[in-house]
Amino acid sequence: INSVEKVFTTFQLTTSCSIEDIYGKVSKPKIPDFSMQLTYCGEMLRHIETLYHLTLEKLKDYQMEQLYQEIELPLIPILFHMEDEGVTCSLEILKNIEVDLNHQIETLQSKIYQAAGKEFNINSPKQLAEILYDDLGLPTGKKRSTSAEVLENFLGVHPIIETLLEYRKVQKIYSTYAVGLQKFVEADGKIHTIYNQCATQTGRLSSTDPNLQNISVKDELGKTIRKAFLPSKNHVLISSDYHQIELRMLAHMANEQGLMDAFLQNVDVHTKTAMDVFGVSQDEVTSELRRRAKTVNFGIVYGISDFGLATQLGISRKEAGEFIHTYYEKYPGIKTYMDNIVAFCQEHGYVETLNHRRREIPEIHHSNYMMKEFGKRAAMNAPIQGSAADLIKIAMIHIDERMKKEHLESKMILQVHDELIFDVKEEEIEQMKVLIEEEMENAMKLQVPLTVECSVGKDWYEAK
Repeated sequence: INSVEKVFTTFQLTTSCSIEDIYGKVSKPKIPDFSMQLTYCGEMLRHIETLYHLTLEKLKDYQMEQLYQEIELPLIPILFHMEDEGVTCSLEILKNIEVDLNHQIETLQSKIYQAAGKEFNINSPKQLAEILYDDLGLPTGKKRSTSAEVLENFLGVHPIIETLLEYRKVQKIYSTYAVGLQKFVEADGKIHTIYNQCATQTGRLSSTDPNLQNISVKDELGKTIRKAFLPSKNHVLISSDYHQIELRMLAHMANEQGLMDAFLQNVDVHTKTAMDVFGVSQDEVTSELRRRAKTVNFGIVYGISDFGLATQLGISRKEAGEFIHTYYEKYPGIKTYMDNIVAFCQEHGYVETLNHRRREIPEIHHSNYMMKEFGKRAAMNAPIQGSAADLIKIAMIHIDERMKKEHLESKMILQVHDELIFDVKEEEIEQMKVLIEEEMENAMKLQVPLTVECSVGKDWYEAK
């Protein structure tokens, strides 16, 4: 209600009384007056109709009417059915993971105490700072920070650091997922997450109560939580995700032939970048060089600075700057595109996706240097990430239409950014794999092919 009132205030739509006038504050509630309730509801309903017409006019002005009518509106019932269907989550498996992680936490605690020479509250920043900077004598500037970002700089300086970082990772997975998810498993044995269409600035869907979109797949430990997510009886889970969708979007939007060629010729794009940036042959591309190239590739998408790249790769700022400079030399179309998109944002105050989803970026004109630089990075990334978000929404709509047309009993149950998860009847596996791949790969026509991989499993872990 407070959010709705805030929107109305923005459009100078006021009510004769507020929600607090009727119900009081949380700390001091009062018995509501019935006539005031009726008046308030009537005024709210009238304002909603006014707001609807004002919003439609704004959508036309912003050239976002098609985005609303053809993407966001048809997506609403699909998301409702996904929320209503839910995803089966095993309490037993979560409890087993909880026990295992608890053992790991206890082991790591003992190692930390041994390295510190005494027991202390590891979760207390003050006590941890005393151990690190006073007892162990780690170098410190003005701030005695215990943040993960600062601690990572001390890797190799003292063995306690690696153990501390591992402890924090395990503890987060333990509390947020192994234990945290249990309270969201409802009587039907399922988790019914809530999808938000308007919570992110780039157009990505977000997931709350609980957030199922940030269950890590980057490391084996975080990915283990996916073992608790199961199909219905006589069903399997199918996970399908786009390959390197943001880099494909970048290649298309920047019209960069060098990058497009990698996708058109089905060459591993990170290997090609390693060859171009580091000046080596394909045979000379080691796993480490490919890893560095991958970091550069995705860093460019997010408008990374030489400082940011240096931090991620553990190299000097000068060397990172040379990598970025060489990258732009090899892929000049990307440099031109990034410069043009920042210039457009500086002139107009916003950027757009391929489907005209607009993101206002007031930070681009901020007097603070750091805020202005954030605005530039957001301007570079928003059209790419937003277009990828639009793409998967279109794919979801097409898949839903086709599943209905072919009278399938399988269900679309989860969306995690570039990944869709389906609860699939065993007899429909092959039909669904073909359907999903065709609709996802043809959701948009780009200058590079869209490729998709479908994986089948008895749980989400195996399907991914």
